[in-house]
This record gives sequence, structure tokens and C-alpha cells, in this order.
Amino acid sequence: MIFSVVSIFPGMIQNFTQYGLIAKAIEKGIISVDCYDLREFAANKHHKVDDRPFGGGAGMVMLPQPLFDAIHHIQAKRPDNPGKVILFSAYAKLLTQEKVKELACCPHLILVCGRYEGVDQRFIDELVDDEISIGDYVLMGGETPAQVLIESIGRMLEGVVGNPESVETDSFYHEDQFGFPQYTQPRDYKGLIVPEVLLSGHHKDIMEWRKIHQKRR
Repeated sequence: MIFSVVSIFPGMIQNFTQYGLIAKAIEKGIISVDCYDLREFAANKHHKVDDRPFGGGAGMVMLPQPLFDAIHHIQAKRPDNPGKVILFSAYAKLLTQEKVKELACCPHLILVCGRYEGVDQRFIDELVDDEISIGDYVLMGGETPAQVLIESIGRMLEGVVGNPESVETDSFYHEDQFGFPQYTQPRDYKGLIVPEVLLSGHHKDIMEWRKIHQKRR
């Protein structure tokens, strides 16, 4: 699967991909993460990607020209697989596990990391296929949501997580599916004892205990 990330801070994404299962997935060729510096697509000599909003107001707005040119450049590289364009926005629908599973079926995602007060609406109207929010709060930019999306989708791809059961038992993988309390060695830690049923070896009893003690919101 290909992730093409457009950002004015591509190093934030590149650094993220050097660790953990995402790094191993890239080594295996399961995932490809290509980073594009938006400033390189700015037509002005100072590589400026933002300007003051028409109508006044605080902050700056990302210019349409660099965004249009960046997307066209990325899509031209893969005419047979142009990609689905996603913009991270505080005003969009919240990212859910169902959405993650849906996007995991896409062979190419173009992730646009906005900054400042947002991006020119004309870019959204013409080129953005989907807008996503990772929560009802405001961040400095879209790089952190991009990392969240790459990692959450990565878990859905075959071969990224060693044991597929780890994915299938994730909270939210199925509707109303939540995790349960987990314990490991030692059995007795400062008088805090692991529940006896988990030491019994009786799979049916363990499954029933986990169902009863399933974590909820």
C-alpha cells in the first residue's frame, strides 16, 4: 500500500516511519511512505505556501497553487493508481475503526497535512476526496493525524502484525468489541495477584472471564 504525504514538515513523517512495525512493514515492501515537501511546489521565488485570508481574520491560509500542483505531480507519477486524496480537518467526521478498515482497501492514499488556519476551499472542492478528523480538538497541523492514520491502517494490512489474532481482537475491530484486563509475570507482584482463572489453562473459562470483564468506555 502506498501513502503519499504532502507536508511543509516532511521530516516529521520520515522520522515516524523509522520505528516499530511501520518501519518493518516498509522494509518488507508491504507499505510505502513517500513524503513531499509542499514548499517545493510553490511557484513564487520565496517558496511561500500561505497568505492572509480574503475578508480578514486571524492567521494565514494555505495557497491553492502549491496544493494543486503537488497533487497533480503525485497522481501523474502513478496514472494507473492516482490515489484517494485525504485532508485532515477539525471539521470532518471522526476517524473510526470502520473507516480505517475501509481505507485499508485503497491501494494509494494521498494524505494532505494542513497548517495555519486551514487550506483554500477551492482545493477542497476540486481535489479532496475525503476529510478526516482524529478528535474534537485542534492541532498545529495534519502531520500527527497522518501518523495516526498510517499506523491504524498499517495494522489492518496482512503481514504487518505478526499474529493476525492481535488485530482481530483489537478494541473496535468489531462493533462493541473492547479489550479486557491483561496480566503477565510475575503472578504475585507486591501482593497483587493475577486472577486464578487466567492460570487455569481452561480456555473456555478464560474466554468467559474476559467477556465478563471486557473493558467499556
